[in-house]
Amino acid sequence: MQVPYNYLPFQFANPKPFLEDWKRLISSSEFTLGPFVEAFEQKFAAFVGARYCISTNTGTDALILALKAAGVRPGDEVITVCNTFYATVGAISAVGAKPVFVDCDDRYQIDVRQIPGAITSKTRAILPVHWGGCLPDIERVAEIANAAGIPIVEDACPATGASVNGRHAGSFGAVGAFSMHPLKPLNVMGDGGMVVTDDFSLAEWMRKYRNHGMVDRDHIDFWGVNMRLQPFQALVASRVLDTVNDLVRIRNRNARQLDAAFEQLADFVQVPKRPAGHVETYQLYMARFVRRDELLRFLIDRGIEAKVHYPLPLHLQKAAASLGHERGDFPESEKQADELVTIPAHQYVTPEQIDYVIRTVRAFYNC
Repeated sequence: MQVPYNYLPFQFANPKPFLEDWKRLISSSEFTLGPFVEAFEQKFAAFVGARYCISTNTGTDALILALKAAGVRPGDEVITVCNTFYATVGAISAVGAKPVFVDCDDRYQIDVRQIPGAITSKTRAILPVHWGGCLPDIERVAEIANAAGIPIVEDACPATGASVNGRHAGSFGAVGAFSMHPLKPLNVMGDGGMVVTDDFSLAEWMRKYRNHGMVDRDHIDFWGVNMRLQPFQALVASRVLDTVNDLVRIRNRNARQLDAAFEQLADFVQVPKRPAGHVETYQLYMARFVRRDELLRFLIDRGIEAKVHYPLPLHLQKAAASLGHERGDFPESEKQADELVTIPAHQYVTPEQIDYVIRTVRAFYNC
């Protein structure tokens, strides 16, 4: 049996609805921003429960735009984690700021207990990552940030559809950044991103900055750049957004099936805690496994397209050499990098395929 990680061939197997949308776009010639982009922005803002949405060309652009809007400037410090995708820290570097790492907890999220000790006079933002589509203890992060007078910039890139106590990811901070990379819960046919905020002034600034600083065709208020979402991607995103709640429900069903089985293999598998009130998107279903690398080869050889996200934490990457970290500085992140496996649990994986994964893991551990 095959259990694929990449579900895009299934999701876009019937391109006809998207082609019909694109015909409307072609007839309109609204190829730069315009009504299709604006309609998606309004729709996404309502979905998240935010007042404003500013779409961008990529999730990385969304992070850069969000950091700039929060007032992060060259020489500032931004607190974040080292067990994340490169774009998180790349965005901090792109605005000229310094990433200040703290370790993660046993849920693979920022260890909130370590944030206060990382705050200095140069701290300009706290950037929690909703890693794998799971929120950290974001309410506690907000308490710490508010007490220190520091804005939260949420890296909610993998978390469209995630929430805590009914409040959507991306709505807890001053700004929240999302990605629509093809393998995110809300995805397009390429790249895309968006930033949400409740602050009118920040929203107006971001709308201008992502469009060269333009007020209209003949006037600019300041020097900006081109971060615009393409209208044809806005149409894809708008249609896929209608399915997000359903796909998150199916992913949660698959995750519960895996959790229940792996909790019976506690000598070999460690499943993270699932706090009450948290809805995860399972953009990545991850657990920690004994003899990880052997298991990974065993699964792949049997048609299960398992992955590792990621085998080398950011503080040990060559790009981070100037920060002066060494192995042992963030032991939890390092241990997880040696033990985590991502199991396919997306909306096109069936209960029968999940059962096959479980039987295969049991076979590896002879139990």
